Amino acid sequence: MTWQHFKQAYLIKFWAPAPAVIAAGILSTYYFGITGTFWAVTGEFTRWGGQLLQLAGVHAEEWGYYKLIHLDGTPLTRIDGMMIIGMFGGCFAAALWANNVKLRMPRSRVRILQAIIGGAIAGFGARLAMGCNLAAFFTGIPQFSLHAWFFAVATAIGSWFGARFTLLPLFRIPVKMQKVSAASPLTQKPDQARRRFRLGMLVFIGIVGWGLFTAIDKPKLGLAMLFGVGFGLLIERAQICFTSAFRDMWITGRTHMAKAIIFGMAASAIGIFGYVQLGAEAKIMWAGPNAVIGGLLFGFGIVLAGGCETGWMYRAVEGQVHFWWVGIGNVIGSTILAYYWDDISPALATNWDKVNLLNTFGPTGGLLVTYLLLFAALMLIIGWEKHFFKRKNQSAVVTAKETA
Repeated sequence: MTWQHFKQAYLIKFWAPAPAVIAAGILSTYYFGITGTFWAVTGEFTRWGGQLLQLAGVHAEEWGYYKLIHLDGTPLTRIDGMMIIGMFGGCFAAALWANNVKLRMPRSRVRILQAIIGGAIAGFGARLAMGCNLAAFFTGIPQFSLHAWFFAVATAIGSWFGARFTLLPLFRIPVKMQKVSAASPLTQKPDQARRRFRLGMLVFIGIVGWGLFTAIDKPKLGLAMLFGVGFGLLIERAQICFTSAFRDMWITGRTHMAKAIIFGMAASAIGIFGYVQLGAEAKIMWAGPNAVIGGLLFGFGIVLAGGCETGWMYRAVEGQVHFWWVGIGNVIGSTILAYYWDDISPALATNWDKVNLLNTFGPTGGLLVTYLLLFAALMLIIGWEKHFFKRKNQSAVVTAKETA
């Protein structure tokens, strides 16, 4: 295989979703096993909000939520912080390779409001449930925590309501018709693409070098950054977005990404099971109303905003300004949750049990139950897809008869 063929096939073209999501699931398993922590981002974004408040003179470190997730250090001294920096670096390098970086402004003020409000709702819901799409789907479910299943089902329901809500006339952008006398020229510029590719390689080498250099004295921090680079490459090149997975399923009947997510969790679960049997401690959170309410809010919020945690991160570095606002909204929403946590957590979360399926059903039973639930989810997705297109075809036949 020549370099040019490899470059075009694997660095410039988008990757197929299913293999990429499975790879992300496997990578998240090794991330857990090697670093002892979990692939999650909203907890760190919440810390960013708390530290911004500290700069403004607010003693956020005294809030119960920040005592729970720890506000010590900086993003450069925290595993999650270094992993997220690596993710942004990996996303940016991958976008540059494909010449997919361009400043794109929101098309209307309504879109900006959607981004901020939706991002805030999603951030609030994610932190209430103690898990976003990554911390629940790629951490909680493969790590056998019942709360993640509550969150997943509630997210699907919330995304359905979000999809219906965003179809309202309020969110329709007027289309401006413009008369043209000839087709517009191609926007792809070979010289620019080559320069961008070289810059992408420099970014990639730089961020990997940073991770390796850090790993010499602080192995976990350096490895976290390197794993983050891998996560970033995967989500940008395969355009992995949970928002599109749920929204497309409800609106267009497309289920490719939703199925890929199931496969990714299945690939991760067996690896996590192995690490847990060797003594690693899985992430088990409260299986209370917080997981259900948080999932409903998260599902609604990501569809309203147009992007989940992975989606807004790679789209933001591609130059889509809309998703900068989604990220800001996410930090705002998660910080608001941290402020109210002490008031609402006893009733919604901390007085409820943390249910580990491996403890409830035994190691083999817990693994089997997880795979049965994943299989049931896959069957529901396939069933919905068939129902959607059957109903669509029937509607098309009726319309054809009425117009005949």
